[in-house]
Amino acid sequence: MSTHYDAIILGAGPAGFTAGIYLARSKRRVLIIDQSTAGGQPIFTHKIANYPGLPEVHGYELAFALKKQAQDFGCDLETNVEITSMELTGPVKRVELDGEDVYEAPSLIVATGGMPRSLGIGSEEDFKARGISYCATCDGDFYTDKDIVVVGGGNTALEEAVSLTRYARSVTILHVLNEFQAFPQAVEEARANPKIRFIMEAEVTAFEGDERLGRVRYLDHASGEEVVLETDGVFIFIGYVPNTAPFASTLDLSPRGEILADEDMATNVAGVYVAGDVRQKRYRQLTTAVADGTIAALATIEYLDRQAANRTSNQSQSQAPIDSQDHAPTLT
Repeated sequence: MSTHYDAIILGAGPAGFTAGIYLARSKRRVLIIDQSTAGGQPIFTHKIANYPGLPEVHGYELAFALKKQAQDFGCDLETNVEITSMELTGPVKRVELDGEDVYEAPSLIVATGGMPRSLGIGSEEDFKARGISYCATCDGDFYTDKDIVVVGGGNTALEEAVSLTRYARSVTILHVLNEFQAFPQAVEEARANPKIRFIMEAEVTAFEGDERLGRVRYLDHASGEEVVLETDGVFIFIGYVPNTAPFASTLDLSPRGEILADEDMATNVAGVYVAGDVRQKRYRQLTTAVADGTIAALATIEYLDRQAANRTSNQSQSQAPIDSQDHAPTLT
């Protein structure tokens, strides 16, 4: 037995909650599903200082406020569940949870987000939001006049290292290879900045500290020695992983695995929309996520209205009286 909704939203982060708020306010029945804890990326951010209207807010506080607002407007929420199957291509979208409960809706919004690629070091988890960050725009000003480390060697790593010099006293770039993968212009700009120094062929092996991160341990491949570097914080920029694996056979993806969509957030499948960090775009911020959620919700509302209008039109045509003159019997 299945439960029917007007819209199903996959992902309980800023984009998903925003879409849910707009849909629920338009009197649509909405279910928001997340396979982990509700809140998305904000719950990994200690403080947020660049969200309009909120000069400084803890990430968990913003996540809780979004959740409460969506539920107050009537959104149903299922979190910490396993999506065991999905059917997106038909007129009715179906999502099965934990191999038992089935939910159906004529529309679906994918807002599953993504995660900054981690180094995979056990101690990395211990210091997330306590000295380890993945967003210079979000957390840079918390390190004003501090000595920080940037891990990575691509365009993002070097560009963000330069931006962090607006706040930090010094920035040390640790890169595991002996050359950068960034464009020459990004490399030149970073090398020209007097606040930035470079340690190449450095493989991070551990993060250490007490309540907060205080040290980075890395292997110097050139010398074979292990080195301990004192630091006030670390920013890791080694890539981004969108949560799109379940959609690879259904939705069109970019070479980097991001969902492709038009300006209305519509995917290649009718009735399926996308919002937030999971879609292909250049900038990933809280404000861009909620903007995506707004657009996806409004486009979904229009889609549902068109479907309802088509059904009404088809019913009217099927119930129209037969014109007796057009269908009069032939007299012989």
